[in-house]
Amino acid sequence: MTRFVIDPDVALRLAVERTAIGGEHQLVAPTLLRSQLLATLFRSVRRGELTEAEASAHVDYVRGLRIRLLGDRVLQRVAWRIAEQLGWEDTYTAEYVAVTTLQADALVTLDEDLARSVSGLVTVAPYGSLTG
Repeated sequence: MTRFVIDPDVALRLAVERTAIGGEHQLVAPTLLRSQLLATLFRSVRRGELTEAEASAHVDYVRGLRIRLLGDRVLQRVAWRIAEQLGWEDTYTAEYVAVTTLQADALVTLDEDLARSVSGLVTVAPYGSLTG
């Protein structure tokens, strides 16, 4: 079984495309994922890019993915250190890297800058890895 950490952009793409995750994979993320996804969808509705019903359907789809959500003290401590090490302004993104470090085999992100900046810390896998 391969454990992949997904970020909010990946979660949203999975929902939009209704992508089926390979049965041999497990998804993991910080608990922060739920709030970030909800905020992204809320902004999209406010801008008129989605209806509230479409946004709700995306949230429901992501809930159905059975993502293991983590947010304990150890994760937060590791995220703090990662954010310091990389000179980031906050710890939000560092939580995804921390979960990857502690609980997963690879991080899947659509953010190329993020992928480059953490490639020395964690394995970064392409989006297509989730379906195979």
